[in-house]
Order: sequence, then C-alpha cells, then structure tokens
Amino acid sequence: MNKFIAFCCACLTLCTASAQYGGREEGKSRFRPGAFWMYTGIRPAKLETPAKYDRLIVDLTYNDWIGDRDLFKNHWASMGVNTNFIFDIPLTKKVNKVSFGIGISHEYTSIRHNAKLVIDNVAKTTTYMPKDSSDLFRRSSLSGHSFSVPIEFRFRTKHWKHFKFHIGGKVGYQVSSLSKYVSKIDGHKVVNKQHGFPDDSKLIYSAHIRIGVRNWALFASYSFNPLFTSAQSTRLNRVQMGLSLSLF
Repeated sequence: MNKFIAFCCACLTLCTASAQYGGREEGKSRFRPGAFWMYTGIRPAKLETPAKYDRLIVDLTYNDWIGDRDLFKNHWASMGVNTNFIFDIPLTKKVNKVSFGIGISHEYTSIRHNAKLVIDNVAKTTTYMPKDSSDLFRRSSLSGHSFSVPIEFRFRTKHWKHFKFHIGGKVGYQVSSLSKYVSKIDGHKVVNKQHGFPDDSKLIYSAHIRIGVRNWALFASYSFNPLFTSAQSTRLNRVQMGLSLSLF
C-alpha cells in the first residue's frame, strides 16, 4: 500500500512539473497547440523558438465535381476526410506570422451521385449518364484513396488565438477508385462494385485555401486534373468544401 501511495505521489509530481513547463502565453502554452496541449514533441522546445501550428490537420469535406456536370447536383452525403501531416517552417523571427508548410496527406473521397458511370474498355472512356427506368440500382457512389504532398504558405496574426489564412496546393497519386451500385432484388441487398476505370487520372494536382481562427478553419479545394483523362470521357473536376481542425 505504501509503495502504491509513493507511486501516485511520484506521478502527481511529474504531472505538476509538466504543467509548469515554461513558454506560456495568455494562459496557454506556446508549444502545445491544438488538442495536444500536453505534448511538446520529441524534446522540449526552446523559449526563443517561434511557436509552431497546424502540423496535424484533419479536413472534413463535402465532395462534388464541376465541369460537364453542375456543382451541388450530387447527394449531400458525399463526404470525405483528408489527414495532413505538415511541417510548419517559420519564415519570421520570434513571432510566427508567416510560415511555409510541406508534408504528406492522405485523402479519402466519396461522391454519391445516384447516376451511372458507363465504361467503354475498347475506346477507354468513362461517361456519366443519368439513371433511367431500366436501372435497378437504388443509389451509386464513386470513392477513392490518394496520397499527396501538400505545400502551403501560411499567414497568421499574433498570439495563440490567431486569425489564419493558408494558400497552397497538392501533387499526388490516386491509389484507388471504386464505383459502387446498391440494389434491392427480391428483398435482398445487392452491391455491385467496379474497381478502377480505363482512363483513370492517376496524377493529381490541386489548389486549396484555409481561412479561420486558431484550431478551426473553412476549407476549399479544386483539382485541376479531371477524374478521367480521355477527351471523349465526361469531364469532371473534383471540388472539396468543408471544415479543418488542427490537432497539433
């Protein structure tokens, strides 16, 4: 019992010591932004080091496309998530008001369009066609995973509760794409899946912005490359809009 009490006292002492770590600004630690207030990194940060922000960002997105199809014509449940690990490199001394960001990002996108993507493997084309009375499926979607390298210029005001503006872009690779059709036949759910397209655009490049305060920001992104590369395919460029949360 005495050993247990001693152990609890030692843990309390360590926690108190951690809580008293220097470099505090307006009641918050300069080196513990986001949800990880109690984490300073592999080693303690130096007091003269500019504070760093927005190193782990999660974008919760609504996904759509524009081009041969109008924006906001797809189902509202076209959701996705981007996970961004980015080095924040201050370009100003003492106060981090301007910085450069570079890292790696994973994107999962899903667009519920409730139509059909018709594949021609001979001509290597993909055509968007509205659903008609002969189609048995109840809903359809297009989803995919990609990895990319984000590059950003970041501008922010002073202090930990700052206004921020990020502008940048991504270059990456589309790892997978999946077209899914869900039907109900004789009371049973039937799912048909089509992996990949004959004219998948594997190389992806996009521009994005974030505007917000401290941990939260509005996010928007536009992909310059169409989803399908053939000139005879339906031209669709992906658009993302949503909310960004900086965890670290």
